[in-house]
Amino acid sequence: MSTPQEEQKDFDILEMPAEGLAAYWLSIKKLIDVKRSKKILEEEIRYTREPFIKHMLETAFSGLDEESVRRLALAKEQTITIDYERKLAAMSIAVLAVSSKENPRVSFVRMASHFPFSPITEKKAFSLAHGISDGLKSQDSNQEVLLEIDHKLQNDRLLVKLLFHVITARREGKQTLEKFLPYIKTPYYLNGLTQAIDGFEHRVLKLNMAAQTKEILLETKRKMEMAAEMCIGIRNKLSYEDIFKIAKAYMP
Repeated sequence: MSTPQEEQKDFDILEMPAEGLAAYWLSIKKLIDVKRSKKILEEEIRYTREPFIKHMLETAFSGLDEESVRRLALAKEQTITIDYERKLAAMSIAVLAVSSKENPRVSFVRMASHFPFSPITEKKAFSLAHGISDGLKSQDSNQEVLLEIDHKLQNDRLLVKLLFHVITARREGKQTLEKFLPYIKTPYYLNGLTQAIDGFEHRVLKLNMAAQTKEILLETKRKMEMAAEMCIGIRNKLSYEDIFKIAKAYMP
């Protein structure tokens, strides 16, 4: 049986099924009950990269009172949700820009407008986006690094790579982007871009992206709420069965 640390190599609360997230916390509960040592929590905090889970481990098992833990969990949930919402909005704009062959300058401005301050200047973004094209011509280039698109990327890097897709589609046609699909790690963007390449009607594509954005954010929020309740339940030394009941309350 794999340990929680091993399971977290690609742990991501946005894409991880609720069942998998519940299984993670149940495995933490088992390990704590068996080992009866704080070291297991120290190891989890050290190895965990997923922002919300790391936050819960750091706060729930600290000296903070439960009210503070819950208040901070809500603050972290809102912070992460806002970040995801901005990134999904930028991805949606890029997909629709590919579909409509929108002017890349307009696309960039619309993507950047979803952030309180533009993560990168227009001039630098276009320079780096063109640099991706130049880099692909080099035999020494690492295409995985150049072409990877993932919602876990920093905002400036994400906008540059989305802009690269918009520029390429405008100049060479959206079919050209098909060869870049294997490098897309976020299913939301992968599905949308695939539909744009396949010629989905722009209006339908726009409606699909909006509906999916809403559902992804709603589901992610629910998963964070479940994670917080299960973690606090473990902190309060509830039984394995009671922790499982908490999980089931968030399942269909």
